[in-house]
Amino acid sequence: MTKTWLITGAARGFGRNMTEKLLARGDHVIATVRREGSLDLGHPNLNILKMDLTDAGSIRAAANEAFAAQRIDVVVGNAGYGLFGAAEELADAAIARQIATNLVGAIDLVRATIPHFRAQGGGRFLQVSSEGGQVAYSGFSLYHATKWGIEGFIEAVSQELAGFGVEMMIVEPGPTPTDFAASVDFATASPVYDGTTVDEIRRILSGIAGGGAGESFAKLADVGRSVDAMIAVADQAEMPRRLALGSTAFGNIHKALTARVAELEAQRDMTLSAD
Repeated sequence: MTKTWLITGAARGFGRNMTEKLLARGDHVIATVRREGSLDLGHPNLNILKMDLTDAGSIRAAANEAFAAQRIDVVVGNAGYGLFGAAEELADAAIARQIATNLVGAIDLVRATIPHFRAQGGGRFLQVSSEGGQVAYSGFSLYHATKWGIEGFIEAVSQELAGFGVEMMIVEPGPTPTDFAASVDFATASPVYDGTTVDEIRRILSGIAGGGAGESFAKLADVGRSVDAMIAVADQAEMPRRLALGSTAFGNIHKALTARVAELEAQRDMTLSAD
């Protein structure tokens, strides 16, 4: 049975790959892009809408237009980008833009979707986060702030909507060869961080963004296989709350969660003494 999907950030990366795969299997896709002409697939089952995640009015208008035309089975919140730099290197404007896009924009998309899902008696929402919503790397403090933030938001909202037939899932890809590195906003480097982990990761990302092979610091997940997994899980009778993608994501998230549990257990007596 064919489905209709609304996918944000469909011009590239996971969004574009998912759009192409869904169209190939006969589904209908409403794809949102920030720049007109950035997704020209010429398919009869594809509708393209313009949406700017930093503009709440743009998000509401696109969502209202999409749902007015038909029932939408799955919404995929995929748009976003990375901001890199040590916390003190980051410019105020860059911080504001990162939060406005990755966190506030993602929140506004969910809020714009909720009334329509309730009115049609249900639906599914996939929020693309990152392994960076569970773990953290030097230089990505603001990116992690947005990913950890949207994961907490989805956790709470999924409980609010459980009685309306609305299901939500957080997708946590590990390092994947999309054009993420090329879209990273780099802060001006300070020499005080030369030779640190921030400097090391900056060099790796700069090499990849510049078109070079870059240095590999993780096993990469495959874009197509990751998208296949997202679609397969969205097709299941029940969705899990989270879906990690790739062996690097699995290993890093597992290590981080295990360490947190161990640290909590080690503080049991002190923790309970606060009762």
